[in-house]
Amino acid sequence: MSKGISKLKSEIEFNKGMELAKANRMLKLLFNHILIIRDENKNLCPKGGYAVITRNGTIYAHPKRIANSDEWFYILVHCALHLGFGHFKEKNPWKLWNAACDCFISRFLKGLKIGKVPNEFDSKIEFMASSEEALFREFQNQGIPPELSGYGTAGDKHCDMIWEPLEERLYQSKPTDWEALFGEGISYAVTQVVQYAANIRIDDEGGVQKLSKAMKARKWFISHYPLLGSLAASFNLIEDPVLCGRMKISVAAINSELQEIHINPAAGLDDEEYKFVIAHELLHIGLRHEVRSKGRDHFLWNVACDYVINGWLIEMGIGHIPNFGMLHDPSLRGLSAESVYDVIVKDLRRFRKIATLRGYGLGDILDTEPGTWDYNKGIGLDEFYRRALITGLEYHQAERRAYLPAGLIEEIRALAQPPIPWDVELARWFDNHFAPIEKHQTYARPSRRQSATPDIPRPRWAPLYGALDSRTFGVVLDTSGSMDRNLLAKALGTISCYSISRDVPLVRVVFCDATYYDQGYMPPETIADRVKVRGRGGTILQPAIDFLEKAQDFPKDGHILIITDGFCDHFKVHREHAFVIPKGNRLPFLPRGKVFYIK
Repeated sequence: MSKGISKLKSEIEFNKGMELAKANRMLKLLFNHILIIRDENKNLCPKGGYAVITRNGTIYAHPKRIANSDEWFYILVHCALHLGFGHFKEKNPWKLWNAACDCFISRFLKGLKIGKVPNEFDSKIEFMASSEEALFREFQNQGIPPELSGYGTAGDKHCDMIWEPLEERLYQSKPTDWEALFGEGISYAVTQVVQYAANIRIDDEGGVQKLSKAMKARKWFISHYPLLGSLAASFNLIEDPVLCGRMKISVAAINSELQEIHINPAAGLDDEEYKFVIAHELLHIGLRHEVRSKGRDHFLWNVACDYVINGWLIEMGIGHIPNFGMLHDPSLRGLSAESVYDVIVKDLRRFRKIATLRGYGLGDILDTEPGTWDYNKGIGLDEFYRRALITGLEYHQAERRAYLPAGLIEEIRALAQPPIPWDVELARWFDNHFAPIEKHQTYARPSRRQSATPDIPRPRWAPLYGALDSRTFGVVLDTSGSMDRNLLAKALGTISCYSISRDVPLVRVVFCDATYYDQGYMPPETIADRVKVRGRGGTILQPAIDFLEKAQDFPKDGHILIITDGFCDHFKVHREHAFVIPKGNRLPFLPRGKVFYIK
């Protein structure tokens, strides 16, 4: 128990130190591009050290080392400054160069009073050399003095700068200019301090606010790119580094209901990168990605959409792809977002750790409370965005503007068709499995008579003999405590109506929670109003599925309709089947059958 508490406390202190490092104004740009790993299974940090850093920008922190938040703050900043100062140079011997760089960083941090130096490193730092190069030459000629040893974060016998990274970043398209990022961070921090001290906003036009790079990029879309012009005009840009810090937005994110694009000015993007980022966010909204998830994992769905959008933008040549948060894989070219999602869910360990424009493990499509859209505008939110993108496509093609990928055009044209309601899709499912019955005239049962000629019997229309045999299907109903009564009523009522209209005489019904309850065959008209729900326990659906598939009196080609809220175990169905679940929920596995989402 004590080990568990100690481990939890160590984790909390490390996370606090990491937050302090990322919140530092001077180092914000660096940490936006640095990946921090504290994993026991994959770690390059030696046993006696605290942390090491690779030239690729990955910090490996020791998973078991105990330190307080201020000490972790110091350690992480120390590692990051190796990149900011450009210390990864070809030097031999490498250990002496690493030691010289450690000494300079230690003196630099002592002057700034950042964090707390761990006790084993806390000693007097004195040397006369004016640069790392000069101190390196002294170490080559005279060796490292005892009082200057042990200033790194990897221990006395190891280097805290690792030349070869363990693996390359998947999303990185070009080497990161760490020194430029650090320089911009210093400039940004100084500007913020001056403006805060003077309580003014300084610009180059004597008090008139100058357009930022992000604003210029948005204006370019409105003036020169019809496809996204109307969407760009309808969104406001919010460039507030403090707000982005609170919302954990490293580069950018978008809110569809509030019509806001959050841009972090500390991201250090150039003009062309801003174009790419804004186009990326606008396509998320225009293609309605936030409503097309249909119960999928929000982050993984966001990642799948990012792969598709980034591939199109690179193909279209809009701006330049930034280093951070840009997911691109040529092997996924031509796939839809739904298909890419099916690919990445097979490797969750890898894709959970990658970054979108918002940050690691965070989606750049922001969740928002429904109802913030002003419906007094006379048009719904979904229809507004669809119409904006479709109209933009028409203008873009009419004016013969820049090239557009065929996949993007196909998706935009598909938006012109309104979404099919769930009950209509369910009706189509019934039509596919229950064809109309051929009828004939017969005198086999009491015939009808006309009042004008009551003495003349007339034949009635009836199904052919045997046409109703095996014309049934099974319903497995999740009756656990998490199921909503409105969901049950709506789903069962709809199934009952469609069964009657398709001449389904009987339906095999099985209730299921912790165990299953066989209700036998029931007329469809009695399903919705006379069924007594028996169980309200947990949800284990596999026994009910197995029972129905093996039942001797259930047709071998009988279909199964499963009604659940998605909070169930993983199960397998070997027959033709479909699911009915609430909109916004998702199944805990990749379904093979059709899924109908009830609003």
